[in-house]
Amino acid sequence: MIVNVNNGVVLDTATMELVGERTVVLEDDVIIDVIDGPSSVAADLDVDASDQFVMPGFIDAHVHHFIVTMDFVRLAKMTSTEIAIAMANLSAATVKRGFTTVRDTGGDVSGLMKAIASGLCTGPRIARAGRTLSQTGGHGDFRHRDVPVPSCGCQIEGDANTHVVDGVDACRKAVRYELRDGSDFIKIMSSGGVASPTDPFDNIQFTAEEIRAITVETDHRKTYTTAHGYMPDAIRQAVDNGVLCIEHGNGIDAEIAAHMAALGVTMVPTLVTYKAMQEVGAKMGMPQVNLDKNDGVFDMGRRSVQIAKDAGVELGFGTDLLGEVQPWQNQEFAIRAELESAADVLRSMYVTNVRLCGMQGRVGTLIPGAHADVVVSTADPLENLAALAEPDATLSAIIHRGHPVRLS
Repeated sequence: MIVNVNNGVVLDTATMELVGERTVVLEDDVIIDVIDGPSSVAADLDVDASDQFVMPGFIDAHVHHFIVTMDFVRLAKMTSTEIAIAMANLSAATVKRGFTTVRDTGGDVSGLMKAIASGLCTGPRIARAGRTLSQTGGHGDFRHRDVPVPSCGCQIEGDANTHVVDGVDACRKAVRYELRDGSDFIKIMSSGGVASPTDPFDNIQFTAEEIRAITVETDHRKTYTTAHGYMPDAIRQAVDNGVLCIEHGNGIDAEIAAHMAALGVTMVPTLVTYKAMQEVGAKMGMPQVNLDKNDGVFDMGRRSVQIAKDAGVELGFGTDLLGEVQPWQNQEFAIRAELESAADVLRSMYVTNVRLCGMQGRVGTLIPGAHADVVVSTADPLENLAALAEPDATLSAIIHRGHPVRLS
């Protein structure tokens, strides 16, 4: 299929400048040309982007397909078939909001990726962490309280979302298993968090030796380890032992931010999830213990963005929305637009996120040879980034893998 996106003002993500007017020519899943003026190629579909703005498909660096509901009690009782259907629905909705590439940071999505590839459902391109690694009683340990004690230290417990591991041997084995299974990177839980039931928000998880065993394996595989982390002491232990990216980072201070910058550690803020939990979590069945832990975390996160920027920490763009609140995904644009320049936010999405996904030259850019993922907006992203928070009102066209997802 050949698609011409005609006469739009194109965002050059290498310079974060608008270049117009241009015609973007797509053939199947490849951009074959970006030209000044009309295309001479006869297209199966012509998209009129006159007086509009053409961008690469959006990229979210922190999603969870597997956590299909905020009601964790209900999630634990859902069958694998129910979860699979819900994941497919969430995946299709993601693309309809303009997010054509995502970085899934926890949960087994191998079946979903196969279903997308075979056409059984619609969904974004996915860079995946696979099952996260959590210590017993850590942020990823959602098991019932009366689980039996493992018979040996090398034993791996868990489910389709998490490997619960304790000790160097178990950590090493779990990482090797996930990399063998096709994970693009590895995620560990280095501190407490909002969504987990048994761990304090501000505690440190894993030991230095366990983390080092994990990062040695990802180094050997020429990839990286990212860590869920909030407070400075947990983040310091993670980055001092080879972790190259921090998810969330809401509780950072100037000292740890400077340390992260010196080590070249990236941070992925996920601000909208705390706002969503604060405003609608109770209605969606989120337990009160988690709602209590979430109190004040959104404001912490807003402060952390400025602290990180002042220190020179490279920022990604993520959302971390769970289940029913995933339709809030685009609101991260409006939140970040209050804290940073539009160019910086777009750079986080189109440059940093692309690197974190390992998809340089393939997504996040409108150049020949890149994948055919395009969004057309009636709003100028550099002048009114917050308008992207309302995709139904702002996005007139979404093209994914060379085929239209939305045309208005």
